[in-house]
Amino acid sequence: MKNVLFQKFVAFTAAVHQITNDMTKDVRSEALTPVQYKILEYIAVSQPVTLSEISDCMHMSMPNTSRELRKLSEKHLCEKIVDAEDRRKQSIRLSQEGEAMMNEVFQRVESQFVQRIGTVTDEELKEIERALDVLMNRVFY
Repeated sequence: MKNVLFQKFVAFTAAVHQITNDMTKDVRSEALTPVQYKILEYIAVSQPVTLSEISDCMHMSMPNTSRELRKLSEKHLCEKIVDAEDRRKQSIRLSQEGEAMMNEVFQRVESQFVQRIGTVTDEELKEIERALDVLMNRVFY
């Protein structure tokens, strides 16, 4: 039973990655590389974040992560915040420009999502929401 469930989980996560790529490839700015977009997306949903959290999530080395963040900062899309109590600690968040850009991207992705679920019944919507809640609380916590 658990092996079959695991196989479904692997197929599900692969499908999530493919759908995410399909839904975001046409909405991200041409000025961003795919890696830069993924970093901004991560910051947008998790901010404030640390350099090491971004590095871990993106499976990138700290120097590479730092370099990409510097490029994003130069594009005025993210900013570092220094901890007032411990100046060695820094967190990263989206700048106003980064927030505006990601809000626009998320609106465009949302419209694609709404199209995908256009024929789903109210009962199925509740079922999908429940399934997402269970996944978030039991698998992706």
